[in-house]
Amino acid sequence: MPSKVNMIVTYAMLVLIWSTTPLAIVWSVSDLHLMWALVLRFFFALPLALALIWILNVHLPLSRLALHSYLAGATGFIGSQIFTYIATSYLSSGIIALMFGLAPIMAGLIGRFGFQQQLNRLQWMGMLVAVAGLAVICFSGENQHVNPIGIGLMLISVFTYALSIFWVKKVNARVEPMAQATGSILVSSVGALALLPFIWQYAPDHIPSTKSLIALMYTVVMASLIAMFCYFKLVQNIQATTLSLTTVMTPMLALLVGAAFNHERLSIMVLLGAAILLCGLFLYFYRDLKASRELAHKLKSSA
Repeated sequence: MPSKVNMIVTYAMLVLIWSTTPLAIVWSVSDLHLMWALVLRFFFALPLALALIWILNVHLPLSRLALHSYLAGATGFIGSQIFTYIATSYLSSGIIALMFGLAPIMAGLIGRFGFQQQLNRLQWMGMLVAVAGLAVICFSGENQHVNPIGIGLMLISVFTYALSIFWVKKVNARVEPMAQATGSILVSSVGALALLPFIWQYAPDHIPSTKSLIALMYTVVMASLIAMFCYFKLVQNIQATTLSLTTVMTPMLALLVGAAFNHERLSIMVLLGAAILLCGLFLYFYRDLKASRELAHKLKSSA
């Protein structure tokens, strides 16, 4: 079992990477067809992942259970990212990150209706407040790079991501995090191959711009390798809802990153909607946060 400090560092690294990945995705498609940017991301990530587990001498099991786990992980990887990449045509990087803040609510609904997990009144209230915040964002207008089609695509993306968390935990293959990440990238690459006949006509006919290439490599190394290693390490060691809490921290950071580096202007309505949505998420997690604080206080008192 990894130490508490190890888990905190892993958690913080994941939040940092996921706060910057939406902007990297937007930049990577600036000079590439969006599906080719996604496909190339997996094709570049796969050999790097295989080389890494070979260097680290990590076993990549290929049993039926392990393959099932890789499929579950890939669902949250390529299955989620397909909709995210399409959404870049309709939403800014900050709004994309903000939409992923709904992952805890999606995880809660999946847990309630799919696994008979109970939700308290405060959690239901938090969901309603978050949806109200999302509605405010939707009504802010397309001139703010907010489009209902993009919102719908991101809702599908977030649902797929949240479903993948439960699926991986349900399979419970007990595969090492690096092997799980590599196996999921492998399955995702197979899925990317299946996309080629549909996007071949949009194949790159020139060398993309430096910014697009750097952003693509960032999604390969940081978002596909390091973040996935951190992600699956946390999936195996913490609760699904706690892992989803990472996406509560990333939206405001991502909004700041987008404003600072991509000149994404946010209207008062978008900021108001974002604030309402985050308040809803705070309500949703209030009891969990309170219980964690009380537990930490007891441990500190007994030490």
